[in-house]
Amino acid sequence: MAAQRKHLVKDFNHFITCYVCKGYLIKPTTVTECLHTFCKSCIVQHFEDSNDCPKCGIQVHETNPLEMLRLDNTLEEIIFKLVPGLREKEEQQEIEFWKKNKSKDNGEEDGPRSKKPRMDDEDEEGGDQDYHRSDPQIAICLDCLRNNGQMGENIVKGLMKKFIRCSTRVTVGTIKKFLSLKLKLPSSYELDVLCNGEIMGKDHTMEFIYMTRWRLRGENAYPMVLEYRPRIDFG
Repeated sequence: MAAQRKHLVKDFNHFITCYVCKGYLIKPTTVTECLHTFCKSCIVQHFEDSNDCPKCGIQVHETNPLEMLRLDNTLEEIIFKLVPGLREKEEQQEIEFWKKNKSKDNGEEDGPRSKKPRMDDEDEEGGDQDYHRSDPQIAICLDCLRNNGQMGENIVKGLMKKFIRCSTRVTVGTIKKFLSLKLKLPSSYELDVLCNGEIMGKDHTMEFIYMTRWRLRGENAYPMVLEYRPRIDFG
């Protein structure tokens, strides 16, 4: 029987470390144009000053390279399994970050709320249920963006309750589904969701938008405001 070879974590460092910071990949994010992967925070910060991949130099996008980023959840799970304690460390740091950045005026406890993984528009149903929600939450204001004369405005209205709370991992795609449900829109009807006047991609998470778009407005800008409107086809 052939002897089994044991591998050390350092044997895989080439595949699980970030080219920019040289540390383990945290929230591995791949550039779709060249398939190079970096820490999400590293590549987002790099794209604030450059549109080129920091590793190969290829131009990722002429104007908005952030649109060409995709989270690699599979690689993230592999790294967590290879590096003991990394998952717990990152989760704790994430919780502490959102505690620090949460509004002190919202009258809530410091810890993450134990809630069902859904969009919460402040309607508390089934209060006795315990869903053991542990991931960080974020408050969002959903505003209807009105544009005089735009087609479709007659069915896209403002929400009666525009303040919601959800996981920081919720995507824009989920926000769109929530809006369609609340506004009773036809299944074929499409919306744009914007932050600071910029259309957000359907795969962007609330955390990603907060870190790359909303946080630039300053620490006192809370809750984060997302605007929605009937989709505009520029083609």
